Amino acid sequence: MLELKNISAGYGEKTVLEGVSAAFEKGKLTSIIGVNGCGKSTLLKTIIGILPLSNGEILVDETDLQAMSRNEIARKIAYLAQGKNTPDMTVEQMVLHGRFPYLSYPRRYKEADREMAKKAMDAVGIAHLADKPMDTLSGGMRQNAYIAMALAQDTEYILLDEPTTYLDVAHQLELMQLLKKLTHTGRGIITVTHDLPLAFRFSDRIAVMKGGTVAAFGTPEKIFASSKTEEIFHVTMGRSEEGFYYVHEIERR
Repeated sequence: MLELKNISAGYGEKTVLEGVSAAFEKGKLTSIIGVNGCGKSTLLKTIIGILPLSNGEILVDETDLQAMSRNEIARKIAYLAQGKNTPDMTVEQMVLHGRFPYLSYPRRYKEADREMAKKAMDAVGIAHLADKPMDTLSGGMRQNAYIAMALAQDTEYILLDEPTTYLDVAHQLELMQLLKKLTHTGRGIITVTHDLPLAFRFSDRIAVMKGGTVAAFGTPEKIFASSKTEEIFHVTMGRSEEGFYYVHEIERR
């Protein structure tokens, strides 16, 4: 389990997160939602250790994150940032980057590393693209390559910041289905998203952030039954007879 205990963090003297507590389970897909500037991306950067804590503690399977080295963290948690540049390399070379936490200098891949990369590409359906340059792929396939890189990293938790951004509707659905599938391998998947219907449809848990803290945390059904979407997003959500969530009404302000 990945546990946040009363954590605070920010940028220099500017505090963004204050008193955040939450627990993210393995085998679950958790979506973090909230309006712009509420601290969603900052939370992921703090969990991965990019931003330092000013208060509280983060436990990764009962080990204090602050007592772990960069490589130790990278063997536990993979992180895919938003707005990544497209690298000048093939898909296989990109995926092999996930093996860096296990390599010494100079970096030389072993057969086991290449096999791990191949399994990761197979898992997301891009093994046939291994020799293709990254910049020749569609947005959806490129995102799958990044996820394969995270899988090759062989971590128990994967953090993704707005992974569906710039994808068309079909690829958004395919990506969320893939992330859901990955939870069946026992990984904990944590994703930041602005898409409420996707979050409510695919997530096992939803964390609602407001003003740098977690205002609500629970199952989609629990969050849907609360007034948090109206309170924070100024929208009313509905649910079809088939169980699909949708934004029903926008409150003009």
